[in-house]
Amino acid sequence: MSTRDLVLSALFAAIIVALGILPPITLGFIPVPITAQSLGVMMAGVVLGARRGTIAVLIVLVLVAIGLPVLSGGRGGLAAFAAPTTGFLIGWVLAAFVTGYLSERLVKSEQSALVQTVGFFLAAMIGGIVVLYACGIVYLAFAAQLGLSKAFLGSMAFIPGDVVKAFVAALVGRAVMVGYPLLPVRS
Repeated sequence: MSTRDLVLSALFAAIIVALGILPPITLGFIPVPITAQSLGVMMAGVVLGARRGTIAVLIVLVLVAIGLPVLSGGRGGLAAFAAPTTGFLIGWVLAAFVTGYLSERLVKSEQSALVQTVGFFLAAMIGGIVVLYACGIVYLAFAAQLGLSKAFLGSMAFIPGDVVKAFVAALVGRAVMVGYPLLPVRS
């Protein structure tokens, strides 16, 4: 891994942390808040690709583990990995990887702008929503003793916002692809 790869991964880790400044929105029926940080995870995968996007998320999780308050609402420390939201934190790693992997396969520079944007959107939807929810809902169901159906139904409140986040991530991916063509090939 080159210095440039590490710098780009650290930059997106900082973006994910900065999105944590926005306060979480708690819902009364599920112990998982709505945060903007999943947008950063989707953007990391779309812009950086599977490997560097995953490293960006791992940097954030290391910062959380050492106690820095980098999660939304100023949370941090090992206690964040013993909460009902832990499945979503673990899911960030897989979400960034899958989003990056799919964006590398679906989006090519010779495609039209619309096809590129749709490819990025599909990658963000599958990685940033389907994969993330699969990890988060399963862990939430057992950790909070809600049962899979209640955890699944409660998590559906997040879908509209996450679809908007996937669209924003797709637009960012397209803008970076056009505006910064010197960015090394996503890998």
